[in-house]
Amino acid sequence: MARKGLFLMNDIHEKFTIGIEEEYMICNPKNGDLVNKASFIMNHFKNILPKRFSFELIEAEIESNTSVHYEIRNAIKELSYLRNELRALGKNNNFCIGISGTHPTAKPENQKFIENESYDWVSSQLGYYARRNMTFSTHMHITIPEFDKSVNIMNGLRRWIAPLLSLSANSPFFDGYETSMRSSRTMQFGAFPRTNIPSRFDSINDYKKLNDTLVSNGGISKNRHIWWKIRPHLEYKTLEFRVCDAQRSLENVRVLSSLTRALTYSAFIDFKKGKLSENLTLDYLDDALWKATKFNFDSLIYDEVLDKVISMKDMIFLMCEYCYDALKLFGDEDIVKEVENIITNGNECDDQIAIYNKLGFEGLNLYLIDNVEF
Repeated sequence: MARKGLFLMNDIHEKFTIGIEEEYMICNPKNGDLVNKASFIMNHFKNILPKRFSFELIEAEIESNTSVHYEIRNAIKELSYLRNELRALGKNNNFCIGISGTHPTAKPENQKFIENESYDWVSSQLGYYARRNMTFSTHMHITIPEFDKSVNIMNGLRRWIAPLLSLSANSPFFDGYETSMRSSRTMQFGAFPRTNIPSRFDSINDYKKLNDTLVSNGGISKNRHIWWKIRPHLEYKTLEFRVCDAQRSLENVRVLSSLTRALTYSAFIDFKKGKLSENLTLDYLDDALWKATKFNFDSLIYDEVLDKVISMKDMIFLMCEYCYDALKLFGDEDIVKEVENIITNGNECDDQIAIYNKLGFEGLNLYLIDNVEF
């Protein structure tokens, strides 16, 4: 599985640190319905953990943010701590957290927007569709030692966006409907502009020019309003993976985090060697993303680098093979067995469907709050 001669520079891998963001549903502990507690939570933690929680678009959603880590296991420990902090606060304040890519039954008309300059702009721009954005994701920020090369790394990493979504899909229900999607979050958030897989960029200056132009013409009000599946983060100097549905399992978060860092490092090394495949056709990438959104691991996609049609399952294994040396370098190679387990036994989308078929929406809503791993 290893690729010989992958690594060029001693200790450069130590600069590839990670930060993880998780978006949680804020729920009524009796029935799993959404409740508006984000402002209460933020007010409580503003002096205790001022950088660890942040608002999202609606009052029924809260985001946790880890500090920067080299050891992914330590990042997961911090996520566990933050989940437990929310659980402890909720016990005495009539709320709990639930985790899913979408809430199965919540109604858009019942959602209350967060009121601040950034989200006021989003709600004014997108109106009804902003209110429908009851979506919850996990984002991974990977530090790039030579940030000016981040767009080149991003160009090559677009190849792996679909298999990452396929592994993490966790939102088959929305607004009380069986959507027939594996990731209805991808469809809902996709109603927003600038949520696609990005086009190829020649340089970081081209990316900065796009940002500046969209700000100047009113397309966005700040850089963060570019919501692609993967993007260079100009403030943090990271590559941010934004494609994954939120995960109840902390082990699943570790799997996805380990993969994204190892993929980033492998692409960085390939770029330095002049071997990174950057010229990928968006139509093929979008088709693969659609397959990950809609179908299971048996769906067929076209990999342009191999110039062949393969199953999503084989693409996931190819992804693991591509970054295996990096996984081993970081001490995370054990996650390949967890990937195999997901392929064999299903992902969290499959869990939701099984619970719904047995218990209906009422049982599913309770499952999504009762089966969060802390």
